[in-house]
Amino acid sequence: MESKSCRNSLAVKTSHVLPPDTNNHGTLFGGKLMAHIDDVSAIAAVRHARKLVVTASTDSVDFLEPVREGDSVCVEAFVTWAHTTSMEVFAKVVTENLQTGDRKVCTTAFSTFVAIDEDGKPTAVPEVYPETDQEKELHQSAPERAEQRKQRRKGSREMAATFGTVYPWNE
Repeated sequence: MESKSCRNSLAVKTSHVLPPDTNNHGTLFGGKLMAHIDDVSAIAAVRHARKLVVTASTDSVDFLEPVREGDSVCVEAFVTWAHTTSMEVFAKVVTENLQTGDRKVCTTAFSTFVAIDEDGKPTAVPEVYPETDQEKELHQSAPERAEQRKQRRKGSREMAATFGTVYPWNE
């Protein structure tokens, strides 16, 4: 399987923030922004793997700047690192006041996707190679983030086992 550049997977989507997308403060719902990130990041992962993918995790999403009604949000995402069947995707979201042209990074996030075959089983993906300094920095630090995700997932499984499926009021 031939390796591919980070740039090969780049996906970009710009959306206008309309009233139904906002909360009572006139800012974009956090969940709506997370959906944009997942959508564009999944496209980047499919472009890299040329296979179906599923979201395995999304690292913390910090809302750095508000996205206001009437603004636009531009989500850029690309694969930074690939393991056997999984890919790390970096997403950057820029909000723009369309009237003034003022632009700010409102969010960054890392997501992990797993490529799957027709039977829903994990399947191999090509390696990825960085070209720019920023891509190299993300690529080099990816194994450390992967290990942190592995530990976080272990903790999540332990918490799920502790709390189980029984409603607290039925105990």
